[in-house]
Amino acid sequence: MEIVARSNSVRISPRKVMLVAETVKNKRVEDALTMLMLIRKRGAKPLYKLLKSAVANAIHNAKKNKDRLSIKSIYVTPGPVLKRFRPSTRGRMHPYKKRSSHIRIVLEAKE
Repeated sequence: MEIVARSNSVRISPRKVMLVAETVKNKRVEDALTMLMLIRKRGAKPLYKLLKSAVANAIHNAKKNKDRLSIKSIYVTPGPVLKRFRPSTRGRMHPYKKRSSHIRIVLEAKE
């Protein structure tokens, strides 16, 4: 059985989250949580919070044991982009984008 948790419009670039997501994919939940606590990248914090939420969903809603849970897949997709401009010399402006991401974690329970 699959347990899903998702977080939409997280104000961090999908590329930064994907770097961390690749390291914890296909790991046991307890190992992934300790890895995310120790990783010193900005994408680790939203993944840690979402993984804890997915574990809580599995324990309370699906009545699964935490010891048997593992991460089946992590999907990180681009979310809405805020377009902003920085003032420059001679009345010009330089555009930049504030990116966001949608994160989805799928857990599976080993029998």
